[in-house]
Amino acid sequence: MKKHTDPNARLGGELMSAKVVERLAAELKTGRYAGQDRLPAEVELAAQLGVSRTVVRDALSELEREGFVERVRGIGTVVNRDVVELENRADHKLEFYSMIRARGCEPRSDHLDVTREAADAPLAKSLDIRPGDTVLRIHRRVFADDVPVIYSSDAIPLALFDQDKLAKMDLSRPVFDLLEQAAGQQTASTVAHIRAVTGDAQVRRLLSCGEGQALLMLDETFYSRLCRPILHCNTYYTDFFDFSIVRKLM
Repeated sequence: MKKHTDPNARLGGELMSAKVVERLAAELKTGRYAGQDRLPAEVELAAQLGVSRTVVRDALSELEREGFVERVRGIGTVVNRDVVELENRADHKLEFYSMIRARGCEPRSDHLDVTREAADAPLAKSLDIRPGDTVLRIHRRVFADDVPVIYSSDAIPLALFDQDKLAKMDLSRPVFDLLEQAAGQQTASTVAHIRAVTGDAQVRRLLSCGEGQALLMLDETFYSRLCRPILHCNTYYTDFFDFSIVRKLM
């Protein structure tokens, strides 16, 4: 008889390994493994973390894909300290307030503008909805201390939201919080197109751009763990930020 795998159990295992990845990444930076050039063996890690070796193995595979470690036969799990210490990786989810605090500044936002609008054809295609379907559109400007450093325009299909929860949400909070708390959605991956742009007159004015100053624009579509597009963002960054990308070559 063919054995059927419960997809919910599989997803639960993936969520557990994701939590272990997050914990290990934190431990590599400032925790028990900070400064170490190798991680303990899988069986020891499993005991320390209170999870199975299978979960540890999945977590280490993800850390290897992210460039934090390399697993070398006969040597073990080697830590890439340079990658561990990187901030603002453009190949990771970028949360504005965390990035700004990492630079030693205090974040705040203004020019919050929340509307409901009909999706045009390009936006509908990126979110896999029909043209004319309603999206929640959120514009905001973000400061580092008193310096404007980010302008973002986010679009989320309105159908994803629990309308009662949405009505009670503070829409000035990070968009990832809004998705998780009012729509029950977590972003798992993103496709980003990165361009150097001048930006239109309004964006340049809001970011106090000088003559000839370029902006970095990320045009991103975010996907859930079930590989459904749930968020589209156009975000403009000033040269306040220094981004890094880790590329695996083998």
